[in-house]
Amino acid sequence: MDWSLVLASQGIEHSIEHTDEAGWFLTVLPQDYERSTSAIRQYRLENSRWRWCKPVFHASIVFDWGSLVWVLLIVAFYWLGEVRTDLRNLGMVDGTAVADGQWWRLFTAIFLHADPGHLATNASIGLVLLGLAMGRYGTGVGMLAACLAGAAGNVASWLGHAEPHRSLGASGMVMGALGLLAAQSLSLHRQFPDATKYIMGGITGGIMFFVLFGLAPGTDVVAHFGGFAAGLLFGAVLTQDPNLARKPLMNLAAGLLFAALVICTWALALHASG
Repeated sequence: MDWSLVLASQGIEHSIEHTDEAGWFLTVLPQDYERSTSAIRQYRLENSRWRWCKPVFHASIVFDWGSLVWVLLIVAFYWLGEVRTDLRNLGMVDGTAVADGQWWRLFTAIFLHADPGHLATNASIGLVLLGLAMGRYGTGVGMLAACLAGAAGNVASWLGHAEPHRSLGASGMVMGALGLLAAQSLSLHRQFPDATKYIMGGITGGIMFFVLFGLAPGTDVVAHFGGFAAGLLFGAVLTQDPNLARKPLMNLAAGLLFAALVICTWALALHASG
């Protein structure tokens, strides 16, 4: 197309044609051949340092249905909380208890919910956001990173309230998954140095979703913000390895670490209860 414009600027008659065998090409009259090639050669020489063509990229979306396992897990804990009424008191974030050394509450509180509406909200939004995060970073890595971000959100909530604070719920982990998704656009800079506006667009989109879901009245906004910020930080680190989702051993190790984290923290919580 640009060569055609060069010939048109010189008043050289030509046409753009295409065949399956030869692809795209220009045709000119025999007497104009030398003048055409000379004009195109000069054009290429003068524009050798000018980037007319920009790299084109597209985002690929992968959803990992492994997030359904997480949904079943928090549903199971809710059911257990209904059967054993002291379970919520044993596992929720209690500022005084955490200060006394019961750090495991920062993790166990993620799997507890106050009522069916609270559970349904986190399960529905978390299924989507966590599934996308796991699809981007890998099943095990995505799950573990979101869980650690959720615990970081609980740390922020614990430290951010002046008075003894009690909270529970997976919303910090859900916001952590959102942070992981917002940070994934950082990987574009490695392939496309001029992708700054797309990177900023991805992060801005994540912030807008956080404002929409994370600042709802009556929720623990501090925990939400802590989880989202931690997700952004973890995502910025994880995007340094573009093939993370395709490393089965690493994802297996991360998945086993997540399972061990759930089992060990709850074992500590139950043991502390006597």
